[in-house]
Order: sequence, then structure tokens, then C-alpha cells
Amino acid sequence: MGRRPLLAAVGWLATTVAATLVGLGAIRLVGDGITGTPGGVRDQREVASALASPEPAPPASGGPTGSPTPTAAPASPTPTVSPTATAAQRSFATPGGTAVAECGPAGVRLVTWSPRQGYWVKETPDRGPDDHVEVRFEGPAGEHELKLRCVGGQPVAESHD
Repeated sequence: MGRRPLLAAVGWLATTVAATLVGLGAIRLVGDGITGTPGGVRDQREVASALASPEPAPPASGGPTGSPTPTAAPASPTPTVSPTATAAQRSFATPGGTAVAECGPAGVRLVTWSPRQGYWVKETPDRGPDDHVEVRFEGPAGEHELKLRCVGGQPVAESHD
């Protein structure tokens, strides 16, 4: 075997080893960004604390993503009290999505809202605090509007007359 083929084989081997090491180093640098859970894993106490936080979640935006999923939700908003919520905070569900509102000295305020699969938020929600707030979910089955106000210090859904 001549000197030239031997040098070519050693060069190829060195290049392959260097490329593999660079790739492994890049994966190690990025680490959890590729294979881990975004934001890390939280325990129950951290989740409860994050849910009880008064900071609003970023509003959902964009168009529909995926096909609609049939739901057994009632046609009118149904308030449900969250176990981690404060006394003046309540969840509401419509066939188009859910929202959490709370009452305070300045009125009702939307804390979070989330469209169901196949639905999207039609316009930027009126978050408050105000006398009433609203969020509209739109999807293939139509538009579902959720209007909320405070009665006796508790958020309630306004009836659609």
C-alpha cells in the first residue's frame, strides 16, 4: 500500500472523528432544548403557585390548528371553581374555549383564556379590569362569545338575551 492512500485513509478517519465530536458537543450544549421538557419539569407545589399567580398568560393567537374535536360542553358558559383559585376567581367553559376571570376593586378581569382545539380567539379580548370583559372564540361550528361581570364580588357570565 502506498503512502498516498494511507494518508487519505488517516485524513478521512480524523475528519470523521472530528465531525462526530463536534456534533456530540453541540448536542450537549443545546441539551434539554432538543430532548427535554421546555421550561423544565415542575412539581405540584410549583404548578399550584404558577396557577394561583395573578399574571395573565399570553393570549392565544393565530388561526385554527388541526381539526375540531367534538366536545360534550354545554352551549352556555358553565362556571367551575378551580381548587387552586382565590375566592373571587372562577373558570368558565364554552364549546369554543375556556376563560378564567377574577373580581377585584376595579371590576372583573380576564386572567387567562384558551380556545379549544379547532377554535381560535377572534379578536383581542377585552381583558379589563372593567364593568364587564369578553372573549370570542371562533371555529368551524360557529362563534362563542363569553361576557363576564362581577356580582357580589364573584365573576358571573352574562346571559345572552
